[in-house]
Formats: sequence, structure tokens, C-alpha cells
Amino acid sequence: MKVFNLACEHGHAFEGWFASGDDFESQQARGLMRCPSCDSAVVHKLPAAPHLNFNNSPEPRAPQRTAAAPSATTPAPAELTPAQAEARALVLQTLHKLITESEDVGERFAEVARKIHYGEDEQRSIRGVASVEERHALEDEGIDIISFPVPGGIKETLQ
Repeated sequence: MKVFNLACEHGHAFEGWFASGDDFESQQARGLMRCPSCDSAVVHKLPAAPHLNFNNSPEPRAPQRTAAAPSATTPAPAELTPAQAEARALVLQTLHKLITESEDVGERFAEVARKIHYGEDEQRSIRGVASVEERHALEDEGIDIISFPVPGGIKETLQ
């Protein structure tokens, strides 16, 4: 599992988890990555600091203890604490429920949301795709929406 620090063209920083570096490149080439804050498709990797072993010893040296240094009990970035694992599971369960209990209206999201809001269509939960401009227009009209990125394929299996 590769974890990359990413940012969009507007400077929104976020984290991306990928099966491999090639998986990141493939998703980027196919335009599958989007900023969770502004939905921009212009996403790039931020520089990462690698571990450099300058003393040729097989084991990394322990970091010097300072007030800002993490304690020995702090998990490695790729490991999850039990609380983090529980929070992640709850988020995935909630996302799964939102997806399975709503109708996918695709690109017609803004149109259908307006019809439901103004009583021209039956009241129901919907999901779909809307541009940043469409989302702002819906909010300006007083139509409550929630925006969140959904990885492709999440409809099938959530782990």
C-alpha cells in the first residue's frame, strides 16, 4: 500500500492510498483522482521525505528525543490505532448505506434535486454528479446537498 500526499491546483492538500505507484499513475492518467474539497481533477503528488541511512547500519537510528518528536508508542503512519480503524469502518459503513439507500441520477443530479425540492418529483434520496457551479447554485437556492468523493467501484464491496 502506498500513501501519497497530494494537492490540487488550488492548494488543497489531502492524502491518497494506492495499491502501488503504478496504480497512482494509472488513476491519474485516467482522470480518476479529484480533490475532495473542490472537485478539481488537476491533482499532483507533493514531495515526500525518504528515509536516508547515512551510517550504513542495517537498522534505522532512533530519532533524537525532542518535545516535538513522537513517542515510542505513536503508531507508524501506515498503521491505524483501534480508534482510527473503528472510525474508518464507521465511515465506510455510512458511505455504503448512503449509496445503497439512494438513487443514482448521474449527471442529472442538479435537475432532479431541484424537481424534488420544488415538489415536482417524489421525495427520495438521490446521488449523482454535479459541477462546482451546479453545487453552488443549488446551495444558493436553499437546496441542501452534501458533497463527497466516491471512488469508482465502491458500489460493489466496501471493506
